[in-house]
Amino acid sequence: MKIALMMENSQAAKNATVLEQLNTVVKPLEYAVFNVGMSDENDHHLTYIHLGIMASILVNSKAVDFIVTGCGTGQGAMMSLNIHPGVVCGYCLDPSDAFLFNQINNGNALALAFAKGFGWGAELNVRYIFEKAFTTGERGMGYPLERAEPQQRNAGILNQVKAAVIKDDYLEALQAIDRDLVKTAVSGERFQQCFFEHCQVPEIESYIRSILD
Repeated sequence: MKIALMMENSQAAKNATVLEQLNTVVKPLEYAVFNVGMSDENDHHLTYIHLGIMASILVNSKAVDFIVTGCGTGQGAMMSLNIHPGVVCGYCLDPSDAFLFNQINNGNALALAFAKGFGWGAELNVRYIFEKAFTTGERGMGYPLERAEPQQRNAGILNQVKAAVIKDDYLEALQAIDRDLVKTAVSGERFQQCFFEHCQVPEIESYIRSILD
């Protein structure tokens, strides 16, 4: 699995802590982690709006499999990611949220609160969230188990409704976004390294190169 961690300006100072905990959990699983957002407060400036664009590009181009993100409350990042085709982002405050999202909703992104409630022992809570998100076995198996079938069915229906509402032509949706907004989102060096090395959709790669040119 390839995981992208992306953080915006208000919580960039916590990037090193969050990255350390994510690596602690997933490196033994031989998952790759790409730190594509802000690494500190002096890094390439991003807002939670940019995070949604970045996540959608990485997921729809199949450059990564899963996104870990957030903002002060986590709400803005979650909403920003969920407006895009192909991205299903859950809201996560504690390890049980991560486990239930994994088992019931089976999405491809988590938005955490990196300010609200982020106090003493916060790094432990983040680590336990990542443990429940990435080390609890096969995803989408349902909870409780006897509810697995309707939960899996409803998750599939929700994805179909989203695709119908926003139309499932990702490149067209991306091209409809203000070019300057997209350019800011994709201008980070670490984002570009992750994207260009692992992108599997040439049409998306071509468009991003045209934005940067």
